[in-house]
Amino acid sequence: MTIPLRFEGFSLRVSDVERSLAFYRDQLGFTVEQQHGRMFALLRLGEGTIGLLRGDLARWPVEAREQFHIELSTDDLDGLYAALVEQGVHFTEPPHDAPWERAMATRDPDGYRVEFAQGRRGQNRPA
Repeated sequence: MTIPLRFEGFSLRVSDVERSLAFYRDQLGFTVEQQHGRMFALLRLGEGTIGLLRGDLARWPVEAREQFHIELSTDDLDGLYAALVEQGVHFTEPPHDAPWERAMATRDPDGYRVEFAQGRRGQNRPA
C-alpha cells in the first residue's frame, strides 16, 4: 500500500525576516500565515509555503544561494512583469523564451533566485 504525500513547501535561511517579508509579501503577494517576531515567518502562495528562518548567512556565501531558485508560474508572464516592475522589482532576466519555457527571473534580498514561468512548469514550451 502506498501512503500519499503532499509537497507543502520549504524554508529559507534569511538574514532579515522583515526585509524578506517586504519582498515576498508586499511585492510578490504571498500571505503571512504565521510570524514569530524577527526569527520566523511562514508565507503561503496558493498551495505552497515558504518558511523564512533568520540565520547567519555568512557561512553560506551568496554564490551558493544563487544556485538555489524558487519557481513560480503565471498565466500572464508579460502582465506580471509590467506589474512587478511598476512596484520596483528589478529583474535579472526579463521575459524571454528558452527552449523549455517562457520565463523571467529576479533575486530576493538574500540573493536567492526567483523564477517566474508562463503557464504550468513542465507543460509550457514556447510555440
